Amino acid sequence: MCEALVILGPTASGKSALALALAAHYRMEIISLDSALVYRGMDIGSAKPSKNELALCPHHLIDICDPAESYSAAHFRRDCVRLVSEIRARGNLPVICGGTMMYYKALVDGLSPVPESTPEVRARVQAIADAHDWPYVHALLQDCDPQSYERLDPKDKQRVARALEVYYLTGKPLSAYFSIPKEGCPFVRLEVVLLPNNNDRTELRALIRQRFMQMLEQGLIDEVKQLYARNDLNDTMPAMRAVGYRQVLMYLRGEVSYEEMIELAVIATARLAKHQMTWLRGGLKDDDTTERCVVPIEMSAEDKLQAVLTVCAAHPHLQQFARV
Repeated sequence: MCEALVILGPTASGKSALALALAAHYRMEIISLDSALVYRGMDIGSAKPSKNELALCPHHLIDICDPAESYSAAHFRRDCVRLVSEIRARGNLPVICGGTMMYYKALVDGLSPVPESTPEVRARVQAIADAHDWPYVHALLQDCDPQSYERLDPKDKQRVARALEVYYLTGKPLSAYFSIPKEGCPFVRLEVVLLPNNNDRTELRALIRQRFMQMLEQGLIDEVKQLYARNDLNDTMPAMRAVGYRQVLMYLRGEVSYEEMIELAVIATARLAKHQMTWLRGGLKDDDTTERCVVPIEMSAEDKLQAVLTVCAAHPHLQQFARV
């Protein structure tokens, strides 16, 4: 028996609109699977649902963090498992919707029990990087965590920092935690996956460009200005590394022209979408408790909705959530 419905897909594939359309047919609550929507004040660049859209159906994991804070895959897994249980207890259908594949993989496959870092340790590692550079930080792993040293790219700031943080926290290398058995997903999912038809990414790139231009018209540049006017944010923070925000910041700094900013944002978003599709096609393996339905993104919104309704109808127990 499926305990949650999941709507997955690359950026700009229409996941959120599909979930909201489904809310007219089912008593449901949406759990956001998006690493940018958790941050307050990042509304336009994250394509956050409007107040009217949020009012159509209860939403979770939106606007729960300040951009200066860190929200990880481990945080998502913990919160999502709790929310699925609470939503079911209220007699509603949990619908997990989004495209942050790292979060979803953590939910499905589990995570190694690596201890969370602390602000003090993060500051210690950042201070080393500021005094030297990230290749220097990477080189420090050669003695304390040789496996991470060999495995990680010196330019991968986030993972290099994480490996050194774990060592400073515990005195153990990150690899020491990888052999500990992971806890899998504690509930059964029915997955609906939106993907381009016949691997044609032309339409998806056009949708990405169209959406970014709409964001600019809605005031994305002013949103980024306001965020950095706080003076406590920098582009090494997870929130500020979000696609779109980085490129606008480059424009505001005078590093690229307006037209170059648009092209860089489209290219970066298309690269993200390609990565998402790779995960969806190969990285997220089916298991004995998971079913998946692939819906081409070029279908009309009405057809996509009907496809999902047909899939749900094939699972009679889901009809307990149907609106009369």
